[in-house]
Amino acid sequence: MPSNSLRLVDANVNRASEGLRVLEDLARFVVNNQALSHELKQVRHELAVLIQPLGARLLSCRDSITDVGRESDLRAGVPAGDLLAVVRANAKRAEESFRVLEEFSRLPEIGSYVGVVDIERLRYSTYELEKRLAGCILRKERAQSVRGLYVVVDRGAAGKRSLCSIAREAIAGGASVIQLRDKAGSKGEVYRSALELNALCVESGALFVMNDHVDVAVAVGAAAVHVGQDDLPLKVARTLLPIDTIVGVSCRTEEEVRRAQEDGADYIAVGAVFPTSQKEDSEPLGVEFLKQARDLVPDIPLCAIGGICMGNIDEVVKAGADSIAVIGAVVMQSDVTVAARTLSSEIRRIWQQREGGEHETAR
Repeated sequence: MPSNSLRLVDANVNRASEGLRVLEDLARFVVNNQALSHELKQVRHELAVLIQPLGARLLSCRDSITDVGRESDLRAGVPAGDLLAVVRANAKRAEESFRVLEEFSRLPEIGSYVGVVDIERLRYSTYELEKRLAGCILRKERAQSVRGLYVVVDRGAAGKRSLCSIAREAIAGGASVIQLRDKAGSKGEVYRSALELNALCVESGALFVMNDHVDVAVAVGAAAVHVGQDDLPLKVARTLLPIDTIVGVSCRTEEEVRRAQEDGADYIAVGAVFPTSQKEDSEPLGVEFLKQARDLVPDIPLCAIGGICMGNIDEVVKAGADSIAVIGAVVMQSDVTVAARTLSSEIRRIWQQREGGEHETAR
């Protein structure tokens, strides 16, 4: 085989391996996704096995010192702090290298060592892994918005009042997340309400969450969906949603919390923590279970819901909840803005108190 052909194969194998290794480490250390990291490692390993017959011959023909492309002025810049750009750049590096190997493996002198079909398979695997890793990065960033006061705008609790007006007043009072919960309305009514609430949240910078209805979430472009244990399974919902749509899951047991984490939940809601008129048939889980859930999923936003009010919010926040979901404590109050402002101010006060204590301990 001509040495120039070997140099070409060597360079593209190296580029593909380097790009895959960056993606693998992103999945492992940044996203903390063991399955995705393993799959990327497997692609890198398969490439190494495919190229093994050429072994020492590739090294013998390597000439990085006099390579005419080594001092190129073209550099693929990656914006500081932009993890998605890192994913895209390194995925393209691997995919383009696979494409070069695929094209040149059609030549007899290379094809006898490197199979076209095998390289093509690795290229398509990398396309899919890029999509999944990019989705994980985007959702991880968006899930940080599940923090603070989380107001569930429930049609039943709202009565005859406008859902959009309630949401607007709650946001004015400091709510950072608005969820639409409608167990009684027709699909058309749910869609129209979701469309209006989503537009409001986009305009105000709040996170809009669609409860239960994955199809409605897709139709209105909702940033998030929340599902219960009896709703569409998380993995199925994920196949229907854009890659950056976050999915939260309601959990009542340790097993459900673990399964939600394994299935890739972007945040987990635990409740009802206290007795509530919204879930009269459910036994309250208590603050201790909230603490257990926090220990089980230290790296996933944790939302507490159910019977939370000014009288117990302190212990809920201190138990580790990142966000506090309420219905009655805000939606059913005569002045929604004041109720939301009171709760959100209390959450901030507890956070500041907790952070101050951590600083004192560090000293």
